[in-house]
Amino acid sequence: MRTAISTLGCRSPGSLEEALEAMQDGALTPIAGATDLYVALNFGTLSLRKFLDLSRIKSLRAIAMTGDTLVLGATASYSELIRSPEVNRRLPMLVSAAQQIGGIQIQNRGTLGGNIANAAPAGDSLPVLFAAEAIVVLRNRDRERKVPITKFYTGYRTSVRQPDELIVAVEVPPVAGRQWFRKVGTRAAQAISKVVLAGVHHPKIPRIALGSVGPTIIRAYRTEEALSRGENLEVAVRILQEEIAPIDDLRSTEAYRRTVAGNLLRQFWTG
Repeated sequence: MRTAISTLGCRSPGSLEEALEAMQDGALTPIAGATDLYVALNFGTLSLRKFLDLSRIKSLRAIAMTGDTLVLGATASYSELIRSPEVNRRLPMLVSAAQQIGGIQIQNRGTLGGNIANAAPAGDSLPVLFAAEAIVVLRNRDRERKVPITKFYTGYRTSVRQPDELIVAVEVPPVAGRQWFRKVGTRAAQAISKVVLAGVHHPKIPRIALGSVGPTIIRAYRTEEALSRGENLEVAVRILQEEIAPIDDLRSTEAYRRTVAGNLLRQFWTG
């Protein structure tokens, strides 16, 4: 049964300052593209009732360079990320991920900050941000704080964001090495991933992150260390398969996900 919209409330501030003020009581859930919210609304599983629509705040959509840091506004859409010259030049693996998130309609509405806040282990942009060692910028009315995305999640769909805070931007430092992204799903696009891997190929400081193989995104530090010290690739594959924590669910099996993760590592490292 669909959720009755008459029971819902939504505020739509015109400025970031107004939005931060509205967040002070911790009772509002920020939304922008609302793509996940609409699904829950349609299926009648929506438990939240009070929302803060950020779509009117233009400053949150900005994509810019600050020195050598790429700054991505939280409500920048996937389509805007795909079209951005700065993102294509500095973080092409994010462009690859954005191109495989839903169809054009979802890419036009869905936002980077929403993918981060949703905290789903199958979020396709998240392994990219883990591999890029991105920083999540949080703000409330009184302060700003920056949290490495590798420390942002505390468990399944939970994070360090406080109820009065907004995700306002993501900062990406320079990434050294060849970038790589691959999503494995039921279809090439418009499907939730079974396994997703984002990596940075560098002989001394490789970075590997995976989604849909644990309760949160997994940064494969042990596998990275094995590759950096020149271990045989098959040794690294075995280490990766030990690092991840996949489960059996409706989309796939634990054994399949371990096998696919190993195959993706081989493709990434030898490609």
